[in-house]
Amino acid sequence: MVCVEDENSGYDYAHISGLLEAAESLGISEDNIIFKYNIPEDEQCYDACADLAEQGCDIVFTDSYGHQSYAMQAAEEYPDVIFVSMTGDLAATSGLDNYKNAFNYTFQSRYVSGVVAGMKLAELIENGELTDANYDEDGNVKIGYVGAYPYAEVVSGYTAFFLGLQSIVENVAMDVRFTNSWYSPTAEAAAAEALIADGCIIISQHADSTGAPSAVQAAYEAGTTVYCVGYNISMLEVAPDVALTSAANDWSVYYTYALDCMLNGEEVATDWAQGYNEGAVHITELGDACAEGTAEKVAEVEAALADESLQVFDCSTFTVDGETVTSYLALDSDGDFVGDYGEAIEDGVFYESVLRSAPYFALAIDGITQIIEG
Repeated sequence: MVCVEDENSGYDYAHISGLLEAAESLGISEDNIIFKYNIPEDEQCYDACADLAEQGCDIVFTDSYGHQSYAMQAAEEYPDVIFVSMTGDLAATSGLDNYKNAFNYTFQSRYVSGVVAGMKLAELIENGELTDANYDEDGNVKIGYVGAYPYAEVVSGYTAFFLGLQSIVENVAMDVRFTNSWYSPTAEAAAAEALIADGCIIISQHADSTGAPSAVQAAYEAGTTVYCVGYNISMLEVAPDVALTSAANDWSVYYTYALDCMLNGEEVATDWAQGYNEGAVHITELGDACAEGTAEKVAEVEAALADESLQVFDCSTFTVDGETVTSYLALDSDGDFVGDYGEAIEDGVFYESVLRSAPYFALAIDGITQIIEG
């Protein structure tokens, strides 16, 4: 496995632990697993992939989006080794039988975490704990989000979080600040602090450190009413008073599938994506700060997602420039990653991660503002 960071990153830790759990369940010794840590999204990734192939690895996983072109280069040169780029989107058009992509329906757990946030916000409103600073000029409650990059993966996730929250409290608006890094505790904390200073009362994230929750906890201790929703791992250790939950993945589901295919000589799917239906996504334990009735509401929503009676991107629940979206061409044909074929909307629902495993929802829906600096 090639990791963009190491076990100190919640994202990488989830992949590392998922692979180890899958190997154990299939009787594969940990001695048979080689990890490459802190491998940036550049030529060093190719070197790492090639080295693993030379060491005799039968299957090589890379865990970050920017790794994929280097993994694909290695796949071309080592046709007897399976290469899997987690979150990648090039496998279907690569022409390589030994190059694969996989992702989870993380947008589903994002939505559920948004429901948790919405329950808390409804409680805060009912208790009269919001101030004028928590509302924008249109009377919407301010929500903040710390994003890594303005990629579709991030857009899909924060939109799902927003829609989950909005399913409980309708009059909300969300600002997204980007750090331009998957893992930067300092930048993530600074982004959270800026959002808190602007009056945001709940802060969520698609970034891999504890920087944002730590900043929210510090603000709370200093007298500001603000709460947070994390990613990958529970944030209760660093933010015990303010962490509501985290959207999370159980990567062992995919790794068990892929390793089992390899052991049995079966083809690994070119694109694989699953969610609550397979237990591949979840939220972490609910914090003590959560509103009464949250656990019951979460159970209801999770069941509806699992049986598909609830669709996260139901087009009737959002607009773009005031209009309902009826068509979206989701896939790429010329390498610029601008959607230009593949209809994603059917019967009024935007079907995410179905045409390919990697997220492609990149719509700028009303109510969310991106703040890109530098």
